[in-house]
Amino acid sequence: MAETVSMPKLGFDMAEGTLVRWVKAEGETVNKGEILAEIETDKATVEVESPYTGTVLRQLVEEKTSVPVGTPIAVVGEPGEKVEIPEETPAAEKTAEAESEAQPAGEAAATSPAPAKAATGGEDILRASPLAKKMAEDEGLDLSSIEGSGPKGRIVKKDVEAAIAARKAPAPAAATAAPVAQAAAPAVTLPLPAIVAGEIPADQHVPIERLRAAIGRRMTESKQQLPHFYITHEYDMAGVMAVRKQANELLPDAQKLSVNDFIVKATALALRDFPNLNASLSGNEIIRHGHVNVGVAVAVEAGLLTVVCSDTDRKPMRVISQEIKDMVARARAGKVRPSDIEGSTFSISNLGMFDVENFVAIINPPEAAILAVGSAKQVPVVVNGELKVGMRMRATISADHRVTDGAEAAQFMQRLAVYLEKPLGLLL
Repeated sequence: MAETVSMPKLGFDMAEGTLVRWVKAEGETVNKGEILAEIETDKATVEVESPYTGTVLRQLVEEKTSVPVGTPIAVVGEPGEKVEIPEETPAAEKTAEAESEAQPAGEAAATSPAPAKAATGGEDILRASPLAKKMAEDEGLDLSSIEGSGPKGRIVKKDVEAAIAARKAPAPAAATAAPVAQAAAPAVTLPLPAIVAGEIPADQHVPIERLRAAIGRRMTESKQQLPHFYITHEYDMAGVMAVRKQANELLPDAQKLSVNDFIVKATALALRDFPNLNASLSGNEIIRHGHVNVGVAVAVEAGLLTVVCSDTDRKPMRVISQEIKDMVARARAGKVRPSDIEGSTFSISNLGMFDVENFVAIINPPEAAILAVGSAKQVPVVVNGELKVGMRMRATISADHRVTDGAEAAQFMQRLAVYLEKPLGLLL
């Protein structure tokens, strides 16, 4: 029996996705778990696995097309099997029709009278993806003036970006203004750097990347809606450094442990005893998660992405380390899997590699807390009344006051110190 594959929901706030590339062509055999297509979400380009085994009988969505979550994108079945689709309209047309039904009668025709329109039942329907509409609205652009490059003239993200870039491009006369102003300037006798002596670079108008826009939207909502509070604790990291050095002497280069691996494991163990921090708020109830899935923030080209190590408290540190390495590599290559970015219950943002002493992070909804980690440094410390050199690291927890309180968060930070300051137990 033929099975329909739909646009998956990759994240709790995902509304639509763009089918970037078909990995399996029509007529090709695909096994359950094999990569079927690449989908671009607000967060990343995700490799989507096929939920079925069979032959790709029909591709219902063209590449570079954005469709809402739940829209059929392919049919998988037996070779030669008859393909029955409830509606024979392409997915792009279904999206346009669905969008028009959400508007009052005649509104679509009144607001968008030109290029990307189709007549249906005597009514003009604007062909534009939801993302393209939102971008045009934010920039004050008239969609009727934009020519769509999608299926049947549908306006997509890149069309709006091109229109924004064209509108904001500097006028040709501006290029000649700088030399005139420089010619009138007084003579300079001191040697100046070449960049000062030459022309001033023109302003750059860079369209906001999809990931950057998503980060901005979610972090704004988090700061506005979640009552954050912050607690900072200083940790003695001498033990971690010593144990890590000994362990890495026995491991090949590809498997060496990082300081962050110790922090991730210690955090997962500490969360076992503080379920309010391994939680999320849903309506009028707090969901205390049974799984401890630690998310690790990763810097990628377009912004920040969180990869998720599932059941972190139950895995040996070498497994945690390798899984995080693999997911970070996929994230930076733009080839993450759905499981790489879904299901985190607590997050860690580590800027220690950038020589950052201390910072605070914004909670990643719907989680209840996030840990911001700074650098481990040699600093002067007082031990038994004597001044010595110690290895210290500061970390700050940001927590949601609707779910937890200062005393509980402070106790969690103390428990974390127990694991980090006796690190041999993390390897057992």
